Amino acid sequence: MSPFVISATIVAYFLVLFIVSYIAGKKADNEGFFVGNRKSSWYVVAFAMIGSSISGVTFVSVPGMVGQNGFSYLQMVLGFVAGQFIIAFVLVPLFYQMRLVSIYEYLKDRFGNSTYQTGAWLFFISKMLGASVRLFLVCLTMQLLVFSPLKLPFLLNVIITVTLVWLYTYRGGVKSLIWTDSLKTLCLIVSVVLCIYYIAAKLNLGFGDLITTLSNHEYSKTFFWENANDRHFFFKQFLAGIFTVIAMTGLDQDMMQRNLSCKNSKDSQKNMIISSIAQLFIILMFLMLGVLLYIFATHQGIPQPSKSDELFPIIATQGYLPNIVGILFIIGLVASAFSAAGSALTALTTSFTIDILGITGKTEQKVVSLRKYVHILMTLFMGIVIYIINQLNNTSVIDAVYILASYTYGPILGMFVFGILTKKRIHDRYIPFIAIGSPLLCYLLQSKSEEWFNGYQFSYELLIFNALFTFIGFWMVSKKNKH
Repeated sequence: MSPFVISATIVAYFLVLFIVSYIAGKKADNEGFFVGNRKSSWYVVAFAMIGSSISGVTFVSVPGMVGQNGFSYLQMVLGFVAGQFIIAFVLVPLFYQMRLVSIYEYLKDRFGNSTYQTGAWLFFISKMLGASVRLFLVCLTMQLLVFSPLKLPFLLNVIITVTLVWLYTYRGGVKSLIWTDSLKTLCLIVSVVLCIYYIAAKLNLGFGDLITTLSNHEYSKTFFWENANDRHFFFKQFLAGIFTVIAMTGLDQDMMQRNLSCKNSKDSQKNMIISSIAQLFIILMFLMLGVLLYIFATHQGIPQPSKSDELFPIIATQGYLPNIVGILFIIGLVASAFSAAGSALTALTTSFTIDILGITGKTEQKVVSLRKYVHILMTLFMGIVIYIINQLNNTSVIDAVYILASYTYGPILGMFVFGILTKKRIHDRYIPFIAIGSPLLCYLLQSKSEEWFNGYQFSYELLIFNALFTFIGFWMVSKKNKH
């Protein structure tokens, strides 16, 4: 595909996106930006949420990782589904009862301002790094397909990318995101289904042959029960999935803003359960696509790329398949990546404005003005982080996302678990030290695990230990009960 065809596809998608964003965001006030005025229909949010957790990382990196990990990622996704049920029936009623705009306000009410600020800053660091890693993958793909052929620098790529994200989120916030996410979900489902269809057709595989080929392929191995030291061991992946989704969805301002936009907690629960089950099947389709990509590469004599994340872009856009596959790939990538980046930017703006700068005592107009300045600041900072990541990239991007989550979301998870499971009060001023100490202990544990624990390798379950260390730290600085 030529850079001009790719560019035209992106422009066409964004024209549709801007129209949807403009219509949805008309007359949006601060409550509309932050929580969608709490008037969203649950089935609209459920459809939007199907694709909201599927970023450009999933679209590109999950098919590529099949070559090394098989279908082992599905073990973690099963944990995601279980974790969504916990969020729906434990956290959602709590947040609705307190009528929170930022979920980190819970920490202030439960423990004090120091814990509140620590949680808000941890979220800021977590989401900024995670969102930047996800958007970096899009920039990397666009550099490969558009900017490098036109001899344009990566910096210009980053500037254009973050500007587009800012443009379609600055007006409506969550109110716009619900509808743009619905557009993304539709594009995502259509893209992955048709990509599977066209690749299967190129390989002369009917439906029955397709199922047989996928089920018999060595890369389709899903469950790993044999070796507890292996990072793919079922219970490590499953438990990591449960706690990862609790931390990265239930305790993430980005994801919970959508759920809190429903009319009531019952509607929010219905949306979460239905969307989580649907996400399981969509991830399964991405894994199936990954196996087909590797089979096709072998069949065509395509050399394995140095980075697995490049396999899908190369096959889809370098003339090995009909042009429609390349167009579908671009639409799916752009839809998934920009929607995820837009929602992250909205959440960062919300949390930084409310939690870190504070809006108490400010008029509606002053909050609007402050929010717009913060929105621009978050956009600029995200662009800087993406540029730095480009200089440091040396791993699979989806791996990087969950490694970052293990270190940054762990303390947030520990804070909320302690608050919900105990009634203890704490010495609030010590919490920043605990939030720094827990990830440092995890780093030590991970670096020495094979030496200390007979070859045991930590995977994403490191997040659980991070939360546990934080929980223990809270217990150590808790106040004695007065009789």
